[in-house]
Amino acid sequence: MGQILRVDLGRKKHHVEPLPHALVRNYLGGLGFAARMLFDEVGPKTDPLEPGNELIFATGPLTGTLWPTSGRFMVASKSPLTGVWGETYCGGFFGPMLKYAGYDALVIQGRSEKPVYLWIDDDSVEIRPAKELWGHGTAETTDMIREVHDDQGIEVLSIGRAGENLVRFACIVNDFMDAFGRTGLGAVMGSKHLKAIAARGTGGVRVSNEEEFIRLAAEGHERVFKEARLGGLKDYGTSPPLIDMKRGVGDLPTRNHQTLSFEEAKKFGCHAVENYFMKNRACFGCPIRCKKIHRVPSGRGELVAKAPEYESTCAFGPNCAVDDYGAILEANMLCDLHGMDTMSAGVVISWLMECYEKGIVTKEDCDGLDLRWGNSGAMVTLVKKIANREGIGNLLAEGVYRAAEKLGRGSMKYCMHAKRMEMDLNDGRGHRSLGLTQAVSPRGSCHMRSLVVIDQGYAFQKIAAQRYGEDKLPEICDPYGEKYKALAVKDCEDVYAIRDSLLVCWYSCGWPPVFWIEDFAAAAAAATGIREFGDVREMYRIAERICNLRRAFNVREGLGPKDDTLPDRILKEPIPDGPSKGQVVNLEVMLRDYYELRKWPNGNLTRKTLTEVGLVDVADELERLGRI
Repeated sequence: MGQILRVDLGRKKHHVEPLPHALVRNYLGGLGFAARMLFDEVGPKTDPLEPGNELIFATGPLTGTLWPTSGRFMVASKSPLTGVWGETYCGGFFGPMLKYAGYDALVIQGRSEKPVYLWIDDDSVEIRPAKELWGHGTAETTDMIREVHDDQGIEVLSIGRAGENLVRFACIVNDFMDAFGRTGLGAVMGSKHLKAIAARGTGGVRVSNEEEFIRLAAEGHERVFKEARLGGLKDYGTSPPLIDMKRGVGDLPTRNHQTLSFEEAKKFGCHAVENYFMKNRACFGCPIRCKKIHRVPSGRGELVAKAPEYESTCAFGPNCAVDDYGAILEANMLCDLHGMDTMSAGVVISWLMECYEKGIVTKEDCDGLDLRWGNSGAMVTLVKKIANREGIGNLLAEGVYRAAEKLGRGSMKYCMHAKRMEMDLNDGRGHRSLGLTQAVSPRGSCHMRSLVVIDQGYAFQKIAAQRYGEDKLPEICDPYGEKYKALAVKDCEDVYAIRDSLLVCWYSCGWPPVFWIEDFAAAAAAATGIREFGDVREMYRIAERICNLRRAFNVREGLGPKDDTLPDRILKEPIPDGPSKGQVVNLEVMLRDYYELRKWPNGNLTRKTLTEVGLVDVADELERLGRI
């Protein structure tokens, strides 16, 4: 679209600036734009909840086009949960709407004295009072804004009570149930007294080579329809197929990662949830339709809400030893309404449950709640308390790392985090490459910036051989071996940096991949008209530039190789039972290989490496600060 919209809430001003060609050429879009802009504009001494922090919403060249799964967009900021690089992604329809209004990116700066919301109506931009919206949940806020503007087609991003109360893992919600889930950027929005962003766009997106792009997009849709792996997502959503698969391979975090087996998880599998299904829902331009609406009759009254994703099901289910699907649905729904990350909420609750089990906290410490494993009522109550920072919820709202620091009493031993972000609901002891992925992720524990599926069993050997060579077999597919895992993790990390810059959904390039970097290169060249994007080698260069820049952002904040680690439980405590019995993660072996591939000697950035990927100015700054 060629434009960036900048809004300064403190000065109550906005302006539009042209999108620099160099930004497009060197960083592609989405994640790449945000990485470059955040590094340049938010310094290392900036507190995440101060006015000087920015929220950078960015789309990519494929957002809002005919390309399958092109409804994604992203936001980046310094994270109030981790204090370092924060990025998170969302589906739905807001991203395309922002482009149709004429903008590739939206940058929010400063802090309003009073609650406001931002109204974008094509080239008309207003900062409006939000006094009447403050205190309402995300669904109510969305309805109220649409009523004010008399248009049910308006797209709305909003925060709930969690964001207003600066819960450190508060999220931003789009259209009731699509969430910018991780890293706590809803708290950044709350700190700026920005309740919501509403957009209406009546334009369109033009591509450079229309005939070629339409051909590629049509072929892409056909490939998505034919991919058998996506059938389960179409039929059941993301959670039930993954629950069934991960039960089978022994990678289902249970009772705060004490084990990876939860027999009652069969209640959340494909056939079990068929009885709850109401209807399908899809993001913009998506033929997969993985979102489901469920109805669950329960003692709390009939609940009708979005079916939880796998991570949410596992966070509130096995990891808290809860087998009540109604309670899981209610906890997930409350997180959406209050604007709160389901993963962090479930993990911090499971940490408190283990502290209760070990006698570190008592019922009196926990507002009279009985926090024995599996107490679904107490779990749902804690979700509400966290959002409102009420009682013990005020401690949990700080995130698991800060909560353990404040509580003390040896509770840090049971704190499941990486770089201060709660563990995602995967465990490297049952899927070795995930351990490396979580340890090196720039935003903290994360399975989505690189997710290698070929080591979940030897069935993927044909794909692995095509991608990495037959000489890597069978070791690269061994779920319990470290050999070649760094190669696969680094490759996926690079490809996903391109995916997140274009922007499209993960499910179109998982394993086996429907699309890979060759397909992304062709689509990027046809969409933008930039011939160099069609060269796969150039795509990898852009990816390495983005990955090094995110690493540089964290190095500037004081992080280093020592922070590329995992909890002792995963490194030292063998799994006690199930298919993964006896397993631990030998992280150092994989890190050594990964650092060598990244050209980071012993995990350290160097001027030579930064220069090779086109980041001379970044090397200059880190050298000036004594960071390299």
